[in-house]
Amino acid sequence: QVQLVESGGGLVQAGGSLRLSCAASGSIFSINTMGWYRQAPGKQRDLVSSITSRGITKYADSVKGRFTISGDNAKNTVYLQMNSLKPEDTAVYYCNADQVRRYVGGAYYLDDYWGQGTQVTVSS
Repeated sequence: QVQLVESGGGLVQAGGSLRLSCAASGSIFSINTMGWYRQAPGKQRDLVSSITSRGITKYADSVKGRFTISGDNAKNTVYLQMNSLKPEDTAVYYCNADQVRRYVGGAYYLDDYWGQGTQVTVSS
């Protein structure tokens, strides 16, 4: 089936930068939205940023002005450039692909997919 593979996480000092990548693979007809969520210890999984196939973007208030999301429709890939990182950005970051359309056996199917997650740690 469809798989999402993330890369780019790691350990960085406060004020530093990281770039996350997520590539969706499989028999995909189209994807409506791709984005990034994060979950810190003891917290809920929250939206960080998302982008539609038409380039419409959303950002959590806590990352506006610091993070930038971009995508490549031809490669089914999304990127998250994270600048001016803060210790509170420390979390596991999960890639999400929403409304992934497949056409199999004369029928359309819509599903959501999640990556396994990549750890981002920001030290003070």
